[in-house]
Formats: sequence, structure tokens, C-alpha cells
Amino acid sequence: MNLHSGDCPGRTVLDHVTSRWGVLILTSLRGGPLRFYELRDGIGGISEKMLAQTLRTLAGDGLVERTVEPTIPPKVSYELTEVGRDLTGPLQRLINRIAARTPDVVAAWELNGDHAVR
Repeated sequence: MNLHSGDCPGRTVLDHVTSRWGVLILTSLRGGPLRFYELRDGIGGISEKMLAQTLRTLAGDGLVERTVEPTIPPKVSYELTEVGRDLTGPLQRLINRIAARTPDVVAAWELNGDHAVR
């Protein structure tokens, strides 16, 4: 696969995995299975619609598995597949580096007169 090629299917995977919500959902699931409301409550700012849509996309990509327990009401949980687990290690390291370097980026915004929160 050559992600630099315009017709590479890996680009679609790259888009799904590296979207803001994709990264946050995948890294949230690193600790084990979570229910929908746990993901929603743990990821500030995500709407239920966006969470549901992103979970469907990640499940369709084989990165997240949706499990329904036959209870009343049904208990639904989400967890990483083997492929999802493989991808989230590097993503978590990236998240950690971004968090560590954010003060430097904010300082650059201020230095350049860009005070807008993006």
C-alpha cells in the first residue's frame, strides 16, 4: 500500500482513524470495552449522532467490535479488535506528544498574534 497514491484504499482508513473523533474513540477504548454512554461522557464535546456515526464507521473498518448482550434493555458495548489495538498504540503516543507540546503551539499562536482557539 502506498498512502501517497491518490487511489490507495489506505487513505480512507487514514481518514477514519485520524479524524478527531476516530482518534479519541480508539484511544478511549484502549482500556477495555465501554458502553455508548461511557464513551459519550468520556469524550468532551462529541454529540451522540457523531459518536454513533463514528462507531459505525470504525466497526465497518474492522477496528471496533460492537457486542450486544441479550438483556432487557439490550446492553451494548464497544471494544477494539486486534487491528484496532495494533493501531491505537501509536495513536496514543501521538496524543501524548500533542498534549506535551500544546503549550509550545499556544505560545506560537500568541507570538504570531493568533489568539483564536481553533
